[in-house]
Amino acid sequence: MRTALVYHEEMTAARLLWDDPECEIERPERLTAAVERLQQGGLEQRCLQLAAREASEAELGLVHSPEYVSLMRGTQALSTEELQALSGQYDAVYFHPSTFHCARLAAGAALQLVDAVLTGTAHNGLALVRPPGHHSQRAAANGFCVFNNVAIAARYAQKRHGVHRILIVDWDVHHGQGIQYIFEDDPSVLYFSWHRYEHGRFWPYLRESDADAVGLGPGRGFTVNLPWNQVGMGNADYMAAFLHVLLPVAFEFDPELVLVSAGFDSAIGDPEGQMQATPECFAHLTQLLQVLAGGRVCAVLEGGYHLESLSQSVCMVVKALLGDPAPPLLGPMVPQHSALESIQSVRAAQAPHWTSLWQQERRPSPVSPGGPKCKAAEAQTSAVLSSLLDRLHLCATPPVRTAIALTAPAAAMVLPPDILRQEESAPREETQAWARLHEALTQDTAFTALGKVLHLLNGILDGQVSSGIATTPAAASTLEVVLRQGLSHGAQRVFCVALGQLDRPPDLANDGRTLWLNIRGKEAAALSTLHVSVPLSGTTGGFLSCILALVLPLAYGFQPDLVLVALGPAHGLQDPQAALLAALLRGPAGGRVLVLVEQESTCQLVGVLARVLHGDPPPSLGPFSVASPDDVQALVHLRGQLEAQWEMLQVAAPSGVP
Repeated sequence: MRTALVYHEEMTAARLLWDDPECEIERPERLTAAVERLQQGGLEQRCLQLAAREASEAELGLVHSPEYVSLMRGTQALSTEELQALSGQYDAVYFHPSTFHCARLAAGAALQLVDAVLTGTAHNGLALVRPPGHHSQRAAANGFCVFNNVAIAARYAQKRHGVHRILIVDWDVHHGQGIQYIFEDDPSVLYFSWHRYEHGRFWPYLRESDADAVGLGPGRGFTVNLPWNQVGMGNADYMAAFLHVLLPVAFEFDPELVLVSAGFDSAIGDPEGQMQATPECFAHLTQLLQVLAGGRVCAVLEGGYHLESLSQSVCMVVKALLGDPAPPLLGPMVPQHSALESIQSVRAAQAPHWTSLWQQERRPSPVSPGGPKCKAAEAQTSAVLSSLLDRLHLCATPPVRTAIALTAPAAAMVLPPDILRQEESAPREETQAWARLHEALTQDTAFTALGKVLHLLNGILDGQVSSGIATTPAAASTLEVVLRQGLSHGAQRVFCVALGQLDRPPDLANDGRTLWLNIRGKEAAALSTLHVSVPLSGTTGGFLSCILALVLPLAYGFQPDLVLVALGPAHGLQDPQAALLAALLRGPAGGRVLVLVEQESTCQLVGVLARVLHGDPPPSLGPFSVASPDDVQALVHLRGQLEAQWEMLQVAAPSGVP
């Protein structure tokens, strides 16, 4: 079992005992609805199920004061009237005789999850807990939170397991000020939070929730606040925040463990957040985090008060942790103007502390003719949510997650047993018809490889296989055939990433169905909005900037049905770079990725590519090294040419917009 699920039904015992409209939304059904949905979807059964234990008072003391822990212990003996009086001393908190037990279980669940992941019992996991934790402080309950579950888990990972660098990602819609206060002067913990802020007019109404709050003393730059100043932020805004803020900083930080304060009040339908991000967006966010820290991701539930949206979002996270492909993101992938303003402000505040951000700074582009393209949905949120949830019910995982088709046997290649080694080929007549396009494909070995590739491609397009990898002695000509076959077999849009000596077919139709990106060559060029060339960087910083600031924004903006990655002759990628590229490209097309590898490449490369397409984390890129000035100039040049058409490339709000 690679994914741990930590839960205990006794965490549902605490409930509100008096009338309080502010607190009534934090109710036991938040957990039971999520668990029931996991069971109905067969996801609970696929996980390593762990019953939560109580955190010891010594473990609570890693974050909280002894006096506060003692006060919380005393709530077990208080009357309802006394509990209500004590609750009134805090902001948005209620106590119950079982609160202390539930809160210890919640913190203990997070610790169990950390133990399971850091000892190798599980690769990753989710702790379903209540009460939540990210608002609680050293000596104060706050915002439904009693003990700071994720902060305790971080300190525990450091002291018990010797972890040196921890990334905390807080995607709850409220600012987790409790986590910020605990770690704001600590450079060993990088804390990222996006949150509804509205220029300080949304709870918890703190000046230190704004983008210019970056930490204190040695911790400056290790607190990253991204404030949303409008409601209605959606999938494009969340993805842009990850691609242009979180991931560049996270790769530079190089965490050994990722903790997620997983609040789903940031999902569509939630009365607290009033945001528009759909449940499958959280699968994409989870997949992106899994390329960090060797895939050691521990998610801990925080908020989320629309039961259907919450439970579906939880399922999406668990599916991603299990390695299942994320459903495609539908709707226009165009960040809102307000979101870009927030991204711009946080990048400016953090640029002095992170070379991955300051190197990319450029002036905002003027607004494109016709004004900003992002429009608020006219349909009521409830109707939109209902439609989206219906679609998620219909989204089935292909029977085969990953298949591999080899030109020649590779007995030494070690692969997970559930990766299909495909031996079948397309019908000979079909293969012959396509082979006539190129003389090189009529040769015996290339012809055999082409038949296997076509069979694999047809399986992907028919929904029988999610992703695949194939070797061929003729990458260039095989890629052209695969591209044309994909378009003729039902793919509406194909994103092709070609590395090495592979040229775009000269007679490829410019009908908007193909976006071709060459990563090679000596200069950056946007030959059109659908044909882009960029040099391959020689540093990790330059490579990451290319992937995060160019390749993925183009891919998510294009919204392909199929992603083709071709590693041709002299492609220049190291194995970890190729693996990271393949892992990240699983997202935009809902996992439908086909990788073609020139036969001269090593079995080791093919093996690592197969594993990451199957959902395993990619190997580390090694020590971070900054992008060269030439790489930075090439990237800025391309963004300037393309961002008017591909808004996901933008990292600043266009000028001239009211």
